[in-house]
Amino acid sequence: MFKIEKTEYKLGAFISGLDLSKPFSEKEFSLLNQALSENEVLFFRGQCISHEDHRRLASKFGAMQTHPAYPTVKGFPEITILENDEQNPSKIEEWHTDMTFKRNPPLGSILIGKIIPKDGGDTLFSSLSKAYEDLSEDWKIKLEGMNAIHSFEFGFKESLAEEGGRERLAQALEENPPVLHPVIKTHPVTGRKIVYVNRLFTSHIEGDDDSGSILKFLFEHIHQEKYQFRFSWTDGSIAFWDNRSVLHKPVNDYWPQLRRMERITIESQ
Repeated sequence: MFKIEKTEYKLGAFISGLDLSKPFSEKEFSLLNQALSENEVLFFRGQCISHEDHRRLASKFGAMQTHPAYPTVKGFPEITILENDEQNPSKIEEWHTDMTFKRNPPLGSILIGKIIPKDGGDTLFSSLSKAYEDLSEDWKIKLEGMNAIHSFEFGFKESLAEEGGRERLAQALEENPPVLHPVIKTHPVTGRKIVYVNRLFTSHIEGDDDSGSILKFLFEHIHQEKYQFRFSWTDGSIAFWDNRSVLHKPVNDYWPQLRRMERITIESQ
């Protein structure tokens, strides 16, 4: 049986003794699924998995989503390519939860490091459940019942502003109009409450004249270092996070080196 070793931080656990290139038992799946909900992000080292393995692993947890804006692996439309270097720098600099511009955002994401920079290129994760716990009772009461608008157009404004950007992303814009999500959500498995906003896709709070100052406070609160874990990538590393309860952010400090990651996002059940 595999081993679960919790980090010393508010979230995260390292999984060892499990070869993700091979099918695992129902008992192993149940324990892994439980570990994901409890620890919010799982890390694996020394894995060597194919595109077929990646897809099989993700499919155990649910149906897979495709991304409306990013390139994908040939023959594997569910595997998104995240590849950046000095000539193609990442446009994602903000803390975010994946694809909250969708009415039904993903359950989780499985990210594999394919080409790792010699220096830099870490990923930061932050616990939205721990951030909620630390809110004052007044803030918890104030936020309950509020809804926020999450927008593809807001999140991809830089890409849309590029020459031909609106034409290239016209279908994605049409298929992803702004959606409403509660500012405070309850995790469907753990029952923990979470602060469900993110700087990349949350444009404003519905019907509140004080939206700007509320979001400013929440972003400053959920981005505090005490809720974070910083993951350093090595060859064969995999991160699997619960998209319902964590933020993440790439550290874009590796230019001019190449960094290539491949990701599958899993639909919420």
